[in-house]
Amino acid sequence: MPAELHTTLTPDTPVRYLKGVGPKTAERFEKLGILTLSDLLCHYPRRYLDFSKPYSIAEAPADTECVVKAEVFAKPGGRILPGGRRMERITAGDDVSSLEITWFNNPYAAQKLELGQEYYFQGIVTGGMLRRQMVNPQVRTDAQVKSSPFEAVYPQTEGLTSSAIAKCVRQLLPHAELLPDPLPSEMLKKYRLLSKADAVRAIHCPATEEEAFAARRRLIYEELLVLQLGIGRMKNHGAASTGAPMKKADASPFWESLSFSPTGAQRRAVEEILTDMSGETSMNRLLQGDVGSGKTLVAAAAIWACIRAGYQAALLAPTEILASQHAENLNRLLSPFGMRVALLTGGMKAAARRTTLAAIRDDEADLIVGTHAILSEGVEFARLGLAVVDEQHRFGVRQRGLLAEKAANPHLLVMSATPIPRTLGLLMYGDLDISILDELPPGRKPVKTRCITGKKRADLYGFLDREIDSGRQVYIVCPAIEDAGGSGLNAVKSYYEDIAKAYLPDRRVGLMHGKLKPKEKAEVMDDFKSGRLDALVSTTVIEVGVDVPNATVMVIENAERYGLSALHQLRGRVGRGAAESWCFLVSDNASESVQKRLKFLCSTSDGFAVAQYDLETRGPGDFFGSRQHGLPTLQIADLMNDTRTLHAAQSEAAALLAEDPLLERPEHALLARQVEQMFDKASAMN
Repeated sequence: MPAELHTTLTPDTPVRYLKGVGPKTAERFEKLGILTLSDLLCHYPRRYLDFSKPYSIAEAPADTECVVKAEVFAKPGGRILPGGRRMERITAGDDVSSLEITWFNNPYAAQKLELGQEYYFQGIVTGGMLRRQMVNPQVRTDAQVKSSPFEAVYPQTEGLTSSAIAKCVRQLLPHAELLPDPLPSEMLKKYRLLSKADAVRAIHCPATEEEAFAARRRLIYEELLVLQLGIGRMKNHGAASTGAPMKKADASPFWESLSFSPTGAQRRAVEEILTDMSGETSMNRLLQGDVGSGKTLVAAAAIWACIRAGYQAALLAPTEILASQHAENLNRLLSPFGMRVALLTGGMKAAARRTTLAAIRDDEADLIVGTHAILSEGVEFARLGLAVVDEQHRFGVRQRGLLAEKAANPHLLVMSATPIPRTLGLLMYGDLDISILDELPPGRKPVKTRCITGKKRADLYGFLDREIDSGRQVYIVCPAIEDAGGSGLNAVKSYYEDIAKAYLPDRRVGLMHGKLKPKEKAEVMDDFKSGRLDALVSTTVIEVGVDVPNATVMVIENAERYGLSALHQLRGRVGRGAAESWCFLVSDNASESVQKRLKFLCSTSDGFAVAQYDLETRGPGDFFGSRQHGLPTLQIADLMNDTRTLHAAQSEAAALLAEDPLLERPEHALLARQVEQMFDKASAMN
């Protein structure tokens, strides 16, 4: 392994070729998604420590990370503590106050400081006004602060600190020109943007706040432009002539076969879908609706129309439990018309899988319901006309594409129960038209939601016991499978043994989590659905779509661990029957912001209001989860706060694609490569 940077560097040179990066450090970089020098240069700081505006000791805010400027007054020397730890201490001060500074197991930190010299100390100030203290601060000299007033703070991982990352980045900054600039020079002039190399140098090591702002503006614009080009290209691709032309169906026979009346919103959505499916180009539509709004019935009507027109349909669900439930429900709706439903999941035995694959290939199955197994090689459709993707946020855009590639431009309907404010929805699903179900079926009562602390657990279980006595069932959701040592999380296994079974000793309590085998999950869920279990202790495996009308109580432990939209989804598992239903958010987190969020959920049952609040308070990263629901992960742009840049990028992307739909011109080659890289990375993560 070369110890020094050498002249034959490329953006794809592995990061292990950097000086000081051995195999272990390279593995840690990989955990951050950093494999190459290009990845490292594009690993942007999440914030900066500003050494240019230090506090005096007296004015330094307590218990907050800050920078204090002070002179070293005394160096009493170190001592060994019980257990072998070494402690170093100095006293620093200014004209008004003194500051006691301590380091543990770092003798060099104190030794290198000179008496009578001023330094900048960055850390957390504790103690009262008479005795202020700081532990393990970072130290800068006046010369260091003048040459580099802002220190970048990077997203880090175990064993790889922000300062270690910064050291590696600094080695690379003289080579920032390695990164090709995908933006044409006229675009840089039009929007007054820095070059890529200048922006990368400035984002990592800005001399002023203005320089950091200009660098961020350039890099955000580039990222949003590439995102919009990728989404726009998918829309262009989806607008191809359909391989499943059909006349517009009249849905009356389907509606008349039901034992209840659909809502106006359901009829309206079906009308939009059937109109799309009778067009010359493939339908690309998102069906969005709150928990319990009846999306499955709308999908069933679309599937019915597709099969009537002589084509097969496929429905892709995120879990085997949900796929099985969909197959059962859709079979009930479609079998009166003689339509044949097949189930295809990864957990099937080889013989059953072979039989099902033959039925799909030989046109003996009209609707195929399944998990990711539908996307695998060997699944061949005789005449796929419609692909339905349930819970779109669980799938990446590429997986939608894989399903669409199973035939010549089939119609595509994606469904999401995660309400998304419309402007953000148009960005996320820019390649899709949108139908919204904004009515709940009659008879659905809002779920009563309450916040409680763990101290009320005995009262809560008394309530659960009474509900079970009335013939009802309850869900209890925990955020982890195993105990995370010392984290205070109620892990599902220990909760099941130590709490649920102890507080409900005479009840039938089941356990469900993602590490169970598919067959075991199906058995537990079947026991709960059929009433053989009174309570189900589970992870969020039950978040999506599972329908047990007799379940009336949802208990969510460590509720502060979830976004509001996820809590709203979990709450939607109850209240599906006629009985009054309850959701209890259990949290011992006393933080004002946490309590405010949880109380907001108690005050509304409107999923769109919940989503808007979640976006405003937590931002899109948390709202969409760590993988942003199938969108490429954005490294620097913020979908909520960078809307002006987003609009500029959207209009520029539309103009570019109007001239060069496939980005084939030489001047767009680098942009095309960036789009491929962004969306390839997204599909690998989803």
